[in-house]
Amino acid sequence: MTSSTARSWRPLPNIGRIWVHTVLCGYAIVALFPIALILINSVKSREAIFDNPLAFPTVASFSLTGFEKVLTNTNFMLYFGNSLVVTLGALVLIVLFGAMAGWALSEYTFRGNRVLTLFLAIGIMIPIRLGTVSILQLIVTLNLINTRTALILVYTAQGLPLAVMILSEFIRQIPKELKEAARCDGVGELKIFFQIILPLIRPAIATVAVFTMIPAWNDLWFPLILAPGDDTKTVTLGVQQFIGQYATDWNSVLAALSMAVIPILILYMLFSRQLIRGLTSGAVK
Repeated sequence: MTSSTARSWRPLPNIGRIWVHTVLCGYAIVALFPIALILINSVKSREAIFDNPLAFPTVASFSLTGFEKVLTNTNFMLYFGNSLVVTLGALVLIVLFGAMAGWALSEYTFRGNRVLTLFLAIGIMIPIRLGTVSILQLIVTLNLINTRTALILVYTAQGLPLAVMILSEFIRQIPKELKEAARCDGVGELKIFFQIILPLIRPAIATVAVFTMIPAWNDLWFPLILAPGDDTKTVTLGVQQFIGQYATDWNSVLAALSMAVIPILILYMLFSRQLIRGLTSGAVK
């Protein structure tokens, strides 16, 4: 085979890139299809939903009945506020305590360092729902049943192991010269942590935020067990009142889900750039 023939058989350099983008676009379509279906059918009449759920709303099928029922006949804004407080509260605690624990495990050498790291790794592998009975007994003992504080504490415990593992790995990649130079200038450990470490690990914080806020926002298990009261219901628990044994108000269900998914989409768009940097920085380094 001549050299010219060999060159003609070489695959085009753009084929691999085109294939990767095709697969990613296909996955994006599959992932976004349920969300788009919810948003489209939330502004359609009940008859139009069952006649053709894939069709876009028309002048004849357009209806805001579901949103009217949700906003006027229920305490949806209270449920929405509860979910927001619980998710953001847990997120702040997870990021703060996770970064502090990651800083301690990666920066300081002490007896039990590896054991504690292994203990946190086990927390990632074992689902927290296996300890539901013990958690419920503890919450009752602390008199925190039917409170948002109970949910914040549970979600914080649920997200801390993963947060510590991610943040500690990013903290280890920070050059030691920065920390040693700050110590030579007389800067305290807390100032080093808040003024040097935290700004440098923003991609990791965004990664942790995305991976922890979505399970907390979408969770139904712990709100149903720990905070089922009318004043402490979350969005996911409040939507269940539209689902009956024999009949389901799909207009209200889809409208409530549409309003519930919007904050997650907004937060994801805000953190998306930092999330991508956090996921790819380890591979680049």
